[in-house]
Amino acid sequence: MAFQIGSTLLDACVLAVLADGDAYGYRLTQQIREVVEISESTLYPVLRRLQKDGAVSSYDQPYMGRNRRYYKLTGKGLELFEGYKEEWISFRDRIDRLMMGQMPGQQADNHTDCQAERPEQNGDDVTSPGSDTDGGKDGIRL
Repeated sequence: MAFQIGSTLLDACVLAVLADGDAYGYRLTQQIREVVEISESTLYPVLRRLQKDGAVSSYDQPYMGRNRRYYKLTGKGLELFEGYKEEWISFRDRIDRLMMGQMPGQQADNHTDCQAERPEQNGDDVTSPGSDTDGGKDGIRL
């Protein structure tokens, strides 16, 4: 992947997985790895930080003779996730517009905004460069 994931986006990804249900560390890592390149060693500090901040809680459950630590979204974590989700949608939309060639300040091209500005659609004569009817302005009509 050409783009690096920042800590805030990684937090949002962890919270998104936990919003679907409790998960143990390895399973959580595998679910996130399906979308983003991440190592297990990267994820555990994120989980500890989210736990310290009160967004995630943990509990142990026996599995095949040993305990497995599960992580669970708290009420605070759900609120944080919902905020991240809103911010992500806005951010994604702005980046999409930029990447698709719509610069900031431009309106979306819906093919109706510019009709009045197109002389050929208003019946005006469109001149070409160098023609005698362009009034000496090199074929440019404003």
